[in-house]
Amino acid sequence: MRVGVDTGGTFTDVVAADGRVVKVLSTPADPGAAVAEGVAGVGGADHLAHGTTVATNALLERAGARVALVTTAGFADVLEIARQDRPSLYDPWDDRPEPLVPRDLRLVVAERVTPGGEVLVALDDPSTAPSVPDGVEAVAVCLLHADLHPGHEQAVAAELRRRGHDVTASHELSPEFREYERTVTTVVNAYLRPTCTAYLAGLARVAPDVDVLTSAGGLVPVAQAAGRPAALLLSGPAGGVLAGAAAAAAAGFADAVTFDMGGTSTDVCLVLGGRPAPAAQRTVAGLPVRLPSLDVHTIGAGGGSIARLDPGGALAVGPRSAGAAPGPACYRRGGSEPTVTDADLVAGRLLGGTTLPGIGVLDMAAATAALASAGPGVTAEGVIAVVDAAMVEAVRAVTVRRGVDPAGLALVAFGGAGPLHACAVADALGMPAVVVPPRAGVLSAVGLLGSPRQVDLVRSWPSPTAHAAVPAALAALGAEAAHALGVQSPSDGAEPQVEVSVDCRYRGQGHELTVPSIAAFEDEHARVNGFRRAGSPVEVVALRAVARLPSPVAVDDLAAPGPARRPLSGPAAVAEADCCVWVPPGWRADVHPSGAWVVTRVRAGGPR
Repeated sequence: MRVGVDTGGTFTDVVAADGRVVKVLSTPADPGAAVAEGVAGVGGADHLAHGTTVATNALLERAGARVALVTTAGFADVLEIARQDRPSLYDPWDDRPEPLVPRDLRLVVAERVTPGGEVLVALDDPSTAPSVPDGVEAVAVCLLHADLHPGHEQAVAAELRRRGHDVTASHELSPEFREYERTVTTVVNAYLRPTCTAYLAGLARVAPDVDVLTSAGGLVPVAQAAGRPAALLLSGPAGGVLAGAAAAAAAGFADAVTFDMGGTSTDVCLVLGGRPAPAAQRTVAGLPVRLPSLDVHTIGAGGGSIARLDPGGALAVGPRSAGAAPGPACYRRGGSEPTVTDADLVAGRLLGGTTLPGIGVLDMAAATAALASAGPGVTAEGVIAVVDAAMVEAVRAVTVRRGVDPAGLALVAFGGAGPLHACAVADALGMPAVVVPPRAGVLSAVGLLGSPRQVDLVRSWPSPTAHAAVPAALAALGAEAAHALGVQSPSDGAEPQVEVSVDCRYRGQGHELTVPSIAAFEDEHARVNGFRRAGSPVEVVALRAVARLPSPVAVDDLAAPGPARRPLSGPAAVAEADCCVWVPPGWRADVHPSGAWVVTRVRAGGPR
């Protein structure tokens, strides 16, 4: 039996290929305990597709390994020099995050290679590689220009591995230009490896065959995931994006924004033509991670986010969350501070007497008392308005700031709290419809079941204007990706689907766009930036290839049995097995043949 498991901050969601669903409270101190409980609840698993928050939490909480960095002499301070931009332009007290490697653990080797491959300083005998101090759990190796010329880095990494160290080498992980980002990505991976390796190894007790979802939206074998944990920093949200895009397309909306509001955070992603937007780099905990991912934007606001009055007396919500323990006050598990879930209950978006899996009946009196204890002016309506405003800004970040008008997009609402707040967000942005898929509350786990096996490769391109050689190089990279996928999945028997793309920019620009071909660059530049530079040379800086093997389980196959949905006119609050849905006054929910509710305005200007 194939089983998908998504670990969230509040709930761990489990969906089996035969349609069975289990939702259990997460166990932050030991995430594997909730995974094991959930899988046992659906009768066990032969194959587990897992989305995990372990890497993300370890980075956010600074709970990773003690790491040493080995780099080229003269470049030990790249981690601190970083970029000249400031985290907050008008806040002189807002500092960059502390580097993950302290200065005394940044070790150097005498070597120097130019971008063109000329050896300026030859590497000494690799056996002279620096001695790593006691207590270091992992080593990151990132030498100058190793993305193009990895020979020196390969020799140093091999020597350190011979000495018994756990080594992450940049040319193996992220062979792309930009020294700061490549160094940080390599360090992040080394920092996370001991923690993630221990957790992922424990999943062997849950299922004999385990795949883990990467930030790019593809499953990889658990051993590979343990070696590249920096690729897991958006593991869970990526599954929801894939399923949300499929649900939107099935309901007739190829262009959409996925809106996944859980207990601790909310994740949004732009989908155009049925395809989630990709990103070459993400920033997590203030650190750039240069690995392929879906372009998911995350904010620290969800159903468990705690409301409070800030020092200026204004109402604020999040990012601090009640999480799974103690949870919102209405869960009756010891929480006493007011949360968004408490506000939804008091405001009538959650019906009194609603029962949540693992929680029981929600306690209206406890929610009311929690709101009253927060101080004068803290009302359910106010908390909802504040968190809805944060959601609107999140959707703007992936639409308006990307040159896309949200008025032409549907909003796909899922997660435990997404369908409670989606109509207000759509209304504020003029979006024409809200799609609530079947199994909305566990859609990320559904997406895990439907995710493909996938290999993502990227290579720096050494000759920016050598366009004639690009097609052959892309074909070779695509063949390499397909071969790697075949090695991972030798018994699948299916032909890999291979896509290639290039990172291009106009000469003199500092940032690039990923496009299917060089010929497509200028049109994409005009769409994103609003102009072309006719006659300006186009440079190629990187080549990309993705190989995929589709899952044997399609998202549409899991379009839920259970109580049939029926058309609704707002105001209406509905409690489903895995989430709750709010249809405001002035809105109507119709049932699409795919099983999704499509919620649209009946009249303009109706109250939310």
